[in-house]
Amino acid sequence: MAVSVTLPALGESVTEGTVTRWLKAEGERVEADEPLLEVSTDKVDTEIPAPAAGILASIKVAEDETVEVGAELALIDDGTGGAAPAEAPQQAAAPAEAAPEPAPAPAPAPVQEAPAAPAPAPAAEAPAAGGSAEGTDVTLPALGESVTEGTVTRWLKEVGDAVEADEPLLEVSTDKVDTEIPAPVAGVLLEIVVAEDETAEVGAKLAVIGAAGAAPAAAPAPAPAAPKAEAPAPAPAPAPAAAAPAAAAPAPAPAPAAAPAPAPAPAPAPAAPAAPAAPAPAPAPVAAAPAPAAGSGDEGAYVTPLVRKLAAENGVDLGSVKGTGVGGRIRKQDVVAAAEAAKAAAQAPAPAAAPAPAASKAPKLEVSPLRGQTVKMPRMRKVIGENMMKALHSQAQLTSVVEVDITKLMRLRAQAKESFAAREGVKLSPMPFFVKAAAQALKAYPVVNARINEDEGTITYFDSENIGIAVDSEKGLMTPVIKGAGDLNLAGIAKKTAELAGKVRGSKITPDELSGATFTISNTGSRGALFDTIIVPPNQVAILGIGATVRRPVVINHPDLGETIAVRDMVHVVLSYDHRLVDGADAARYLTAVKAILEAGEFEVELGL
Repeated sequence: MAVSVTLPALGESVTEGTVTRWLKAEGERVEADEPLLEVSTDKVDTEIPAPAAGILASIKVAEDETVEVGAELALIDDGTGGAAPAEAPQQAAAPAEAAPEPAPAPAPAPVQEAPAAPAPAPAAEAPAAGGSAEGTDVTLPALGESVTEGTVTRWLKEVGDAVEADEPLLEVSTDKVDTEIPAPVAGVLLEIVVAEDETAEVGAKLAVIGAAGAAPAAAPAPAPAAPKAEAPAPAPAPAPAAAAPAAAAPAPAPAPAAAPAPAPAPAPAPAAPAAPAAPAPAPAPVAAAPAPAAGSGDEGAYVTPLVRKLAAENGVDLGSVKGTGVGGRIRKQDVVAAAEAAKAAAQAPAPAAAPAPAASKAPKLEVSPLRGQTVKMPRMRKVIGENMMKALHSQAQLTSVVEVDITKLMRLRAQAKESFAAREGVKLSPMPFFVKAAAQALKAYPVVNARINEDEGTITYFDSENIGIAVDSEKGLMTPVIKGAGDLNLAGIAKKTAELAGKVRGSKITPDELSGATFTISNTGSRGALFDTIIVPPNQVAILGIGATVRRPVVINHPDLGETIAVRDMVHVVLSYDHRLVDGADAARYLTAVKAILEAGEFEVELGL
């Protein structure tokens, strides 16, 4: 019987997809749930698995063609109604019409052809059926207030693996965070419902975990095939003799079929073509072919779009990577390891070459592997872009800048940083001073710590200072939130900042830690920028930007010398705000308050000086 392969729904707003690559060719054998083709949509690249085991009979949609959700992509012949069984009824019908002796004709047909062809099919399908055994469902949990769906980026276990309760089972990526989903119970992973790079809604079924003995129990499923083989009395005798002759068995089978044919007369002539038809059961060798192919080596192993993208970004040649996954499959960690090894090898000779160009003070820049490449935009960049465009198009944004002399603050930090690190367990960076000053000023000017409720036509002035801090990571910019920053001292702010930044860079941040900000601070100066006209995030009315600290000559009022020139630590502090609520005077008053707190530098008590 032909099984149709259709384009599944890949998300709420996804209506069509483009076939980017077929992983199998027509005539090849495929197993149930084996990746069959790759499809690209406007949100994600994913692999479509085969719905059943069998032979890929025909491909309906060529590569680079776009079709709608639900469209037929290909047909798989599962072996229950293939070419070989189809010929049996035709041959049986021919003698039935030629002679009124239907009894002998049907007898040989089931004895030789019917049991031979269908026998392997149920054997291949039995494991698939076993995969749907009953057990405990693994579902996509709620990962935050506004998170409605997630994309499976990596399965940490394979079907058949034993898992422990609360052991990480898979990795899921949302529009806010990447996280691991633990196993709800201990047992054996019986079935994976959502493949890697596929998107599912919160609450959707991801996999099935059964009892410890459930996986082996699936093996006896092929037992029903034995009774079918026993139905024809003559066939069982040669069957146990050897498995290999089974393929040859169909060849002698036509001999008895040809015997009744001579009775009608010259009818044996058409019986001769029946002999070449016997090789048609070549599905048996075809089924054997994939077995060596699966173990052929890494060259034939397929890789997911996520792995290919990661390899392209890091300049890794997949042909030189040895996969550690099932069947030699190349996984994400294999590419990361290869990239790190390449970097280490490239940096090793560097020290030897360093002494030669000692005269050059210009930084040595390496050519990026992305140069000249066209790659698919990562989902994180899409989310950031959508949020920034939404903010710009929905707010009247304006930016004000002040220059702050933080010489005293930097001296205090230099005096206290060693004792602070020993006492608090975290380094004392300049960032906590800016967060402290920003939070104190927000209490005096709540118009900057507010939200416009457009649908209700109201303004909410918050009674707590939940400050988001922009953190740069490999996946993109994330903004974890220091809840109640206005109630924390310098040590509390420093500890929370270090904790959240570490979680972001270690991909351990949760959606709740990324939500709820009422005001944001972005330290663009950490990478050397003098200042930046930053964009106000959605659902906020202002954001504070900190530029690079620069030592330069400045005119100051000295108590004894009057106006004089001195070298000072100067920094630009920027406030971008929504002009619909915050006026220029409000912004100036807030910035002046922040400037006064920073320049006064009255942090001795909190620093223990």
